[in-house]
Amino acid sequence: MPRNDWRQALLFPRADLQPSVRDAASSTFVNNMRLPVHRWFRFSAGFSAKWVESVIQNANGNRPVRVLDPFAGSGTTLLAAEDAGVLSMGIDAHPFVARIAQAKLARHSDPEEYRAFADRVRHIARQRQPDTGHYPALIHKCYSEEALRQLDVLRQAIDHLYDDSPSAKLAWLTVVGILRAASHAGTAPWQYVLPRKTKKKTLPPFDAFDNLFNTIYEDMQCSAQTNGANAVFLQSDARTCEGIPDNFATLVVTSPPYPNNYDYADATRLEMTFMREIDGWGDLAKAVRQYLVRACSQHVPERAVNLDEVLSSDVVAPIRSELRAVCQELARVRLTKGGKKTYHLMVACYFNDLAQVWHALRRVCATPSRLCFVIGDSAPYGVYVPVAEWLSTLAISAGFTSANFERTRDRNVKWKNRKHRVPLCEGRLWITG
Repeated sequence: MPRNDWRQALLFPRADLQPSVRDAASSTFVNNMRLPVHRWFRFSAGFSAKWVESVIQNANGNRPVRVLDPFAGSGTTLLAAEDAGVLSMGIDAHPFVARIAQAKLARHSDPEEYRAFADRVRHIARQRQPDTGHYPALIHKCYSEEALRQLDVLRQAIDHLYDDSPSAKLAWLTVVGILRAASHAGTAPWQYVLPRKTKKKTLPPFDAFDNLFNTIYEDMQCSAQTNGANAVFLQSDARTCEGIPDNFATLVVTSPPYPNNYDYADATRLEMTFMREIDGWGDLAKAVRQYLVRACSQHVPERAVNLDEVLSSDVVAPIRSELRAVCQELARVRLTKGGKKTYHLMVACYFNDLAQVWHALRRVCATPSRLCFVIGDSAPYGVYVPVAEWLSTLAISAGFTSANFERTRDRNVKWKNRKHRVPLCEGRLWITG
């Protein structure tokens, strides 16, 4: 039995580890790009909106359903909850992604007001003089001079007109949403910008603006009213769930960051740099990373974290001995690697943070309640981290009653360009309490 299956089998029955092929797409955002509203901006982290809707519908029994997503991202769960007609709340700590979610949730505002606002954006943009010299090098690498001139005047118009109204939020998203389409630079599957790779086809910015405007306008016209079930979104921290009332949620559907060293702060660097919210990669620590769950080595510089203090925290006590052993192994292995990445600190901080999330969720979840975490395990430097097992243990220690892991797909099975050959999986962790 591969090592990861063996570790998971300690906690979960073998039957629960079998792949659920028919709905394995619960862990991917790709299908959402064919759905109204969800398609307005592609934020790769996420899951299938249709799958979320099915989870909500299955939970809608004899008592009211109130949905919470503590890692709401660009709003997939909240939009699905609105479509299902149930009350929902969501929080996310990423400031830029939070603005994207808030703009999407403006879908039920007056489409004619949005049309009028977009017309004013176009009008003012065509009257403005481009000023492209102040953009950082990344932006100049990603756009031709003519494309950047058009994008700059659109940004100027948004800045001039912005008034925090629903139409302003939607127009802001219309500009943000065309930045990839108007760029000749390539992007990796996970939204990193690759200026050395070029796309064969790009759209002129004003054409891209018109195209996305038409999509948003048409989706707004077709959006069904929520009958009072409007989602509430807060920019907040899942480790505290500040702003969420006690005993609010009967159902939690979410996907926290995986401990796989993906830097969510960097995912929107192009957009944040163009919108003049940061000057470059070095600004991300202050602008974004300080607010996020620590799932990336960039979050844990070696001199910024005391490993013994993290491992001594009361919230990780239920897994402390195993966690310490893995962190010690990572600390040893990293010294043999060229990058010497601080995975030992990342893993310790990740589970400390997620333990805090479980305690916060226990406060805001009703009794009974059901929670679904879409998660993936990890093996930095080839050292296996039993994510499902440890998160289950931490959830139960926070006051929940049971845990069950359902594997949906295998990961890291195509060995080409992989850093290690430890089989990994992705799936759904179901918690009750």
